[in-house]
Amino acid sequence: MDIFIQVVYFVAAVLFIMGLKKMSSPVTATGGIVWAGIGMIAASLVAFFEPGVFTHTSNVVLIIIAIGIGSAIAYITAKRVQMTDMPQMIAIYNGMGGGAAAAIAAVELVKMAGGHGGGSAHELSSTAQVLAVLGALIGAVSFSGSAIAFAKLQGLMKKTIRLPMHMVINSGLFVLTVIAGAIIGFSGDVSIQLVLLFFILALVFGVLFTIPIGGADMPVVISLFNALTGLAVAFEGYVLENAAMIIAGTVVGSAGTLLTQLMAKAMNRPISNILFASFGSDGGAAAEEDIEGSMKEIQGTDAAIMMAYAEKVIIVPGYGMAVAQAQHKVSELTKILEARGVKVMFAIHPVAGRMPGHMNVLLAEAGIDYDKILDLDEVNPEFPTADVALVIGANDVVNPVARTNPDSPIYGMPILDADMAKNCIVIKRGKGSGFSGIENHLFYADNTRMLYGDGQKAVGELISGIKEM
Repeated sequence: MDIFIQVVYFVAAVLFIMGLKKMSSPVTATGGIVWAGIGMIAASLVAFFEPGVFTHTSNVVLIIIAIGIGSAIAYITAKRVQMTDMPQMIAIYNGMGGGAAAAIAAVELVKMAGGHGGGSAHELSSTAQVLAVLGALIGAVSFSGSAIAFAKLQGLMKKTIRLPMHMVINSGLFVLTVIAGAIIGFSGDVSIQLVLLFFILALVFGVLFTIPIGGADMPVVISLFNALTGLAVAFEGYVLENAAMIIAGTVVGSAGTLLTQLMAKAMNRPISNILFASFGSDGGAAAEEDIEGSMKEIQGTDAAIMMAYAEKVIIVPGYGMAVAQAQHKVSELTKILEARGVKVMFAIHPVAGRMPGHMNVLLAEAGIDYDKILDLDEVNPEFPTADVALVIGANDVVNPVARTNPDSPIYGMPILDADMAKNCIVIKRGKGSGFSGIENHLFYADNTRMLYGDGQKAVGELISGIKEM
């Protein structure tokens, strides 16, 4: 039976890896999710055949009930969630993964501590004991930190909070947590009270670590917590001697780490700056001082004429398009323009929206061909020859101040060169700054016109205007 269990775990691990690989492309992503799901089902079912599981029937019943409740909640929320709310759903689910890893560690550590209080001893190898503590620390921080990230993205926490001497407090709290963890990890005599204190310290540190980080950086933080959750799961897999958990956790941790690095690179900022500089909380006063000119409004009919007689149009989608659920209208606009012989392409920035791939998924959902969706390096050379760049709800990723003002918090960040198009039309609901709080100099450029209004309604005006020609 043991060989059968290990073979199933190995197959499940292979399915996890292949599924993740297929998720790297929109074309194969659906299949990747299915493969990974099959692997998860297989690993969950074979776990019931582990030695000792059926020793306590009540535990099996509780496991089945928990799986049923969790699956029902996941199914309902996944069916109802809007694409604009996907990042916070990922945050809270990722936090649950970290919390589960921490809970596994808690059970093992409490058993170990209980063995010295008169109960039966629960022995862990020295390595497993240390890894259990590391997994507990990382999982608990990921759990509480992800909860704060969810609250920020959901709008439940609308302000960043920076305590006096915040870095000193965080550093001191982290040192205390590590000391408590070291005592637990290397001591042969551990009290339940110390284990409880350790978890409280770790959870509080996760909260204090996350609350000063601005909302604009939350996607990067979520990605980092995803990597930490994977690492915690891998550690606890070693503690439980579960190969599937080790491999799955390692894969998730590696993917989360690479994604975090990719997003930080796309913002041209070191990860340390994102985590400790509170960017996005009060941003951009230095970038606003030298703004020249004014925003120039354009009506939908005039913008429609400009686009109808263009040879090349580049559409730059952003979070505003997602909020307005305008992707289907954008798809209709694309078809109308192409019917008139206009070449249409889409420019996607790695951090457009609230997570990597956010815009790609929205456009794919609306039926936009994948070959029309270009990333930053592919599309930037196209802007100087574009007659119109249509920006829908994007802000910081098209802000030219990133190239021109060393005092700007986003200076050096690679951006989409929408300002280099012959004409730029920006669809925007109002005159406010972007998610990071930085004023966008593109809106004041001589070749830019502002089309104010809800994204879906504004694109509908463009469609109506073109159809009337």
